[in-house]
Amino acid sequence: MRRSSFSKIVAVGALLALSACATAPSHINNVCAVFDQNDGWFDNWQSAAERTQQKYGVPVPVLMATVRKESGFKSNARPPRTKLLGFIPWTHVSSATGFSQALDGTWSQYQSETGNWAARRTKFADAVDFVGWYHSKTADTYGVARNDTYNLYLAYYLGWTAYGRGNRGDAGVQGYARATEKMARDYAQQLSQCGN
Repeated sequence: MRRSSFSKIVAVGALLALSACATAPSHINNVCAVFDQNDGWFDNWQSAAERTQQKYGVPVPVLMATVRKESGFKSNARPPRTKLLGFIPWTHVSSATGFSQALDGTWSQYQSETGNWAARRTKFADAVDFVGWYHSKTADTYGVARNDTYNLYLAYYLGWTAYGRGNRGDAGVQGYARATEKMARDYAQQLSQCGN
């Protein structure tokens, strides 16, 4: 009897662990759908985004639009590889990885400053907290409003050093920032209607 109960507990635990393995949402342009597809007990994206908003003052739509633009909500997102001899896949163009596409050095800084040494770029709650931390530091350092998606994204994409020097990127980068800004507006409108 005891062995049978233990087997059931192990089976339920395995199912819960498997369900926690995040797959990219199928409707990434609708934040309500994104949250609905990731509303588990252990991996609730809406709760994670709301906690980050409370912690750093960066609105949920800005956070979610940034993650959507960076990775399409894919936990294993990586930049493309370079090609050796023009055709052999070689190294990635940068160390960016995960939901937030955080670089190794910036991720280490985040872990050091927050004390969150166990944080992983492939875990949504950690990645969205990183985005909130990054945007908050941009706001504090450069006077960017915490709801100014356009400038927050430019600083996120270009890095603090370039942004601080006045670099605002080329037309392509500015286009990314405008698209992220529009996505944040769309997400804000959708959030007001979630569950209606």
